[in-house]
Amino acid sequence: MSRRTLDTDQVVATAAALADREGLDAVTLTRVANELGVRQPALYRHVDGFDALVRLLGLRGREILADRLAAAAVGVAGDDAVRAVGSAWREMVRDHPGLYAATDRYPCAGDVELEAAVDKVVAVLGRALASYDLTDDEQVHVARTMRAAFHGFAHLEAGDGFPQPHDTDDTFDHLLDLLCTGIRPRASR
Repeated sequence: MSRRTLDTDQVVATAAALADREGLDAVTLTRVANELGVRQPALYRHVDGFDALVRLLGLRGREILADRLAAAAVGVAGDDAVRAVGSAWREMVRDHPGLYAATDRYPCAGDVELEAAVDKVVAVLGRALASYDLTDDEQVHVARTMRAAFHGFAHLEAGDGFPQPHDTDDTFDHLLDLLCTGIRPRASR
């Protein structure tokens, strides 16, 4: 194998592409090294090991998710904003299934950088709720509820967790309706 210059972004991008193409379980340091045309020990200059790589994948996944949610919320408000960020969440998971799966593989608690990435996602969801005129505390709780709902749905959908013959698009529309119906009365408190 010829020598080549690598950086952490290349290693993470290669692992992300492999995860999205073949699933997160297909990602190993050996596979990533082979994809990059280097020997596995060359990766250790950029990542401390497999767990560190998965952590970086989870961080990248959350960054992409926050960016997608923020873009989806531009120019919309109220129920339309909830629907827009919900759809953006679902599309991100469809576009990056392996990268999104990495967001569940490395614990966030106690990791300042990962906690900040989660907080950014929740903050974007909170900003999408601005037109509901919720209190600051209520906005955080509603944003966290949306995160839980969207993540749960996306996780089930990505893992074929909806085996019944009902259309998942219809089910997702029902989820969005339920969220919007539940958020509206909280604005009047």
